[in-house]
Amino acid sequence: MELLEGTMTGHQHPTTISTKLQRIATLSERHPERAWTTLGHLIDVEWLGEAYRLIRKDGAPGVDGQTAAEYGEHLAENLASLAERFHSGHYWAPPVRRAFIPKASGEPRAIGIPTVEDKILQRAVTMVLEAVYEQDFLDCSHGFRPGRSAHQALERLHHELMSMHGGYVVDLDIASFFDSMNHGVLRDFLDKRIRDGELRRAIGKWLEAGVLQDGVVQRGHVGSPQGGVISPLLANIYLHEVLDLWFENMVKPRMRGRAVMVRYADDAVMVFEHESDAQRVMSVLPKRLAKYGLQLNGEKTRLVRFVRPAFVPLDDGDGPGTFSFLGFTHHWARSRKGYNVVKRKTAKDRQRRAIHRVSEWCRQHRHAPVSEQWAQLVAKLRGHYAYYGITGNFRSLVRFYAQVRQVWWKWLGRRSQRARMTWERYARLLERYPLPQPRIVHPA
Repeated sequence: MELLEGTMTGHQHPTTISTKLQRIATLSERHPERAWTTLGHLIDVEWLGEAYRLIRKDGAPGVDGQTAAEYGEHLAENLASLAERFHSGHYWAPPVRRAFIPKASGEPRAIGIPTVEDKILQRAVTMVLEAVYEQDFLDCSHGFRPGRSAHQALERLHHELMSMHGGYVVDLDIASFFDSMNHGVLRDFLDKRIRDGELRRAIGKWLEAGVLQDGVVQRGHVGSPQGGVISPLLANIYLHEVLDLWFENMVKPRMRGRAVMVRYADDAVMVFEHESDAQRVMSVLPKRLAKYGLQLNGEKTRLVRFVRPAFVPLDDGDGPGTFSFLGFTHHWARSRKGYNVVKRKTAKDRQRRAIHRVSEWCRQHRHAPVSEQWAQLVAKLRGHYAYYGITGNFRSLVRFYAQVRQVWWKWLGRRSQRARMTWERYARLLERYPLPQPRIVHPA
């Protein structure tokens, strides 16, 4: 598929770029079976300038050590050079720098940190691809998509659980998904929609660039380093084919009762009205994933009976189970009016990890001015409330607030052996530097 000639020329402005993206989206929606062959010409200096505006400027530098601020000192010249190398095929994708961040389990998660120039070009290409694939992606997918969020995924799941009176939940976990994406399979998926030579050449270079760790570049035929601007979109394209379309077109029509899936990146749950349906899908999931080079995490993937308590036989003493999704443990509880409802609370491992990070920060900065410590703790608490402040989770927020107060008191008390921080003195300090109270940011 080609763009109309009238969309290819002229000086580009953010409004013009938006118009072109809308044109791509309209044509993609109108022709869902056709592949694009001419899109790369859109990425010129102005397009790259918009991509530069959109990337984070405070991110860590890549293998070249260059920051966004340094790149921006000669922005016009740098973007002109980048555009020329992209179109001529001379662009070289440097390896990403590997870094590690702690996962919820406490284990390190490997991420890749691209160079600033890589981030700009990846953002520019992502802008084009999103305009195409947003017309294809299904409503069950919420992760890393424009206008969608984790809270929307949680609300969608909550709505389905309530309308189905619970059900049988397949808590799905793919083992090391971002490290297991098969490049050949991904290229086959891309062929269905994107056959533009310039875009595909750049994507191929990013997939093959490898990872720099301890001075050694590691390359392979699988994996997409987490941290790259384009990686979440490539992951969504992959799982759209592997899971979303399969569940919608192959699984649901074969079920005895209702079936729903909610996915956020590689984190997904499937809810079934009948246990037999859930068991059938559980039995075929390993084969389905293996066909595309993926594996289930056997320790974390499980089938949970999540039927509303009133529907559980009285002689069954186990009651409904619980499961976690996007940092929240889902469980049945009584509402204020006495009804059985699905509630969400902060998962224990997330709560422990959050308070541990606050404690470590307080320990490392205990000698900083109190006003500076207070400003950072206010930001951390508000950030915590911004994500976990959903209806039904107020007790967890109160617990977190109390733990933060306790941790700050502990480390302030270790600033000096002579001036002991008593609880009474700390209470007076909190009057001058009050910490924000828990609040629900996302009411039902």
